[in-house]
Amino acid sequence: MMTKLLGAAAACAMIATPALAQEKPGKDWNFGDGVTDERWSLISTEYGMCDAGLMQSPIDLATAKARGNVELDVNFGDAPGTVALGEEKVQVDFAPGYGMNSGGKDFNLIQVHFHTPAEHAIDGERQPLVAHFVHATDEGELGVLGVLYEVGDGNDALDTLVAAVNMGDGTSVTVDTEGMLPDDLDVYRYMGSLTTPPCSEGVNWHVVAEPVEASAEQIAAIRAALGGDTARSIQPTGNRLVVAPE
Repeated sequence: MMTKLLGAAAACAMIATPALAQEKPGKDWNFGDGVTDERWSLISTEYGMCDAGLMQSPIDLATAKARGNVELDVNFGDAPGTVALGEEKVQVDFAPGYGMNSGGKDFNLIQVHFHTPAEHAIDGERQPLVAHFVHATDEGELGVLGVLYEVGDGNDALDTLVAAVNMGDGTSVTVDTEGMLPDDLDVYRYMGSLTTPPCSEGVNWHVVAEPVEASAEQIAAIRAALGGDTARSIQPTGNRLVVAPE
């Protein structure tokens, strides 16, 4: 088990958010359904926030408007979990026991899932893969730690995860969540939304500035399991405060 302390940002207020949305059986949307710019609100009125929201994610983090320090304490380790697969979904659901503390607020790790390419951009550049470690407070407020991956050497933790994914939905696996993180945990910090329907806002986003290396084969395996590209288009930042690491 490891605890990482980091200084990274934010004078932004935390907003209460709805509980994490669960994928519906036979979900009625996807990234390749031909709906221009993911106009998911045209599919269902339940997805109205995807178009009407003013704090949507992902964004280009080059728009950072401030720099500062906030403690992010990440408590990750060998986390037991269960593989959950679906349409455009590669996810591991975790048992309780791990999480992070952001700005003095405790968030419990719930699951990790992937997008190809990475959804957030930094200075206009998207990495080929991202892992979203989804957390929630006891009250249901969401916090996400986004870990970017670039092509390089293989990652041992991803090897274990990919092997479990290949075994199929419901496979039990212990994931070295610490091994999926970069050595330097400086993050960009802002308030945003879920990047998939219903696009609920009030999500505490933390996106690492330093990518982790993963092999081209590992990235390709996760992309194949997802069925192709699964990244939402970049959303307007508007007047939100985006805090960059010092």
